[in-house]
Amino acid sequence: MRCRAASRTPWNGVADVPHGPRRPGFYLGVLAVGFVIGGLLQAFLRRFLPQGPAKEVFTWSVTPTIGPIHMDLLVMSITLGPVGLDVSLLAVFGVAIAYLVARSLF
Repeated sequence: MRCRAASRTPWNGVADVPHGPRRPGFYLGVLAVGFVIGGLLQAFLRRFLPQGPAKEVFTWSVTPTIGPIHMDLLVMSITLGPVGLDVSLLAVFGVAIAYLVARSLF
C-alpha cells in the first residue's frame, strides 16, 4: 500500500496563491502607519503618565542619527542632516497593531 502525504497543491498542480496585498508598498505603509500610531501613543503617555517606572519604560527610546552630510558644489553648498529615527517600545507596539489590523482587513 502506498501512503500519500497531504499536499498543499490541488490535484491539477497549481499552488495556492496568498490572497491580499503582499507588495512592498503595503508593508511600507503598515510600517509608516505603525510608527505614527506608536509615536502618538508615546507622546500621549509622556504627557499624562506620572513620574515613575511605568513612564520610564514606556517612553524610553533610541535615536540613531546619520549626518550631517556636507556637499560643496561650485554654485552652492548643501548640508543635509542630521537625520534621526526615534524608535521606542511603543513605536514597535504600534507597528504590531497596524500589521494585525491590516492583516485582518485584507
